[in-house]
Amino acid sequence: MIESVIVTPGWYMTLAAVLFIIGAGGLLLRNNALVMFMSVELMLNAVNLTFVAAARAHGDIGGQMAVLFVLVVAAAEVAVGLAIIVSIFRSRRTASVDELSELSG
Repeated sequence: MIESVIVTPGWYMTLAAVLFIIGAGGLLLRNNALVMFMSVELMLNAVNLTFVAAARAHGDIGGQMAVLFVLVVAAAEVAVGLAIIVSIFRSRRTASVDELSELSG
């Protein structure tokens, strides 16, 4: 006989925490700007999952509204961030953050 598992908001919060930790690890441990950029996006999606799970648990629509605003900011970040990374890659032929730190000096 198959038992059914009830998925509570705690499961979603745990998944969001794992996703956030993976994203933070990618941000802190990688030197490639594109990988770091994707890690930030993973962290934003983990936060979105937390907002939706909390809103669902409380029966409120505020979490979904916060996710909408986070997605709008993330879309703008993707457009500007990728444009900057592509323009730097075209001039330097590298996406390594260590080599790009020379741009500040």
